[in-house]
Amino acid sequence: AFEKAWKAACSSTGPTTVFAVPKKKIYLLKPITFAGPCRANNIMFQIFGTIKASRDMKDYENDRRHWIKFESLQNFRVKGGGTIDGSGQIWWQNSCKVNTRLTYRICGQAVTFYECNNIIVSNLKFRNSQKMHVSFDKCVDVKVVRLFVAAPENSPNTDGIHVTATQNIQISRCVIKTGDDCISIVSGSRNVKATDITCGPGHGISIGSLGAGNSGAQVSDVVVNRAILTGTSNGVRIKTWQGGSGYARNIQFQNIAMNNVTNPIIIDQNYCDRDEPCHEQVPNRLQIKREKNRV
Repeated sequence: AFEKAWKAACSSTGPTTVFAVPKKKIYLLKPITFAGPCRANNIMFQIFGTIKASRDMKDYENDRRHWIKFESLQNFRVKGGGTIDGSGQIWWQNSCKVNTRLTYRICGQAVTFYECNNIIVSNLKFRNSQKMHVSFDKCVDVKVVRLFVAAPENSPNTDGIHVTATQNIQISRCVIKTGDDCISIVSGSRNVKATDITCGPGHGISIGSLGAGNSGAQVSDVVVNRAILTGTSNGVRIKTWQGGSGYARNIQFQNIAMNNVTNPIIIDQNYCDRDEPCHEQVPNRLQIKREKNRV
């Protein structure tokens, strides 16, 4: 039903609205991609009820990295006040970070926007993602407004909003309570503004990690303004691996209140997210730069 509705909307010649889920209804959904480019110049995707992920791991065998994926879309809106529930519990209990006897198992984002331009995601609830809740990958001109994101504090890798290789993104008036970063910003991202963010529990608001596996990374022009962090393991941080190259520059953290935060401000250029120690590499080529008298 979702595929048929999307096909009709995408092929329309005018502005189109997809009423995906009515109020008080719960729709179970297997992995799906809503792909463009579309003939319709303006599509609105409205969620009033709940979309819930299949709990059968076999349904994800073709692509373990994604559940709901929006790809190659322009002038696209997702809104409605409804809930997107990733049914993440089955993934968490089979995670090597929860059960060290298990081998690493790939699991993906609940919702991914990939190579989308001029999009707005607003007034939605995201719960219990398999891994990251909302990911913006290689997108341009994005507005994220009034999202509520929640997962248990001990759920592994459940970042709230993940930004990678994305330019011109505004994140505002969001409440994020997860088991990992509330907002994570990684390589290729530029002109990122996060305002009026409520975060906690979780790992705080992070730039990085950057430079893993001796890779190159660039993040620039990031502003986090007016945020409240409560009960998080970290506040605001920049984390880079040894051996990487590139830069994190023109970063502003301002007007931030922290309550019961273990590590309020961290700039870590020896980040190591491994069980075994990371070998020291000199010099460290990934620079954290100061520009225009700002850090």
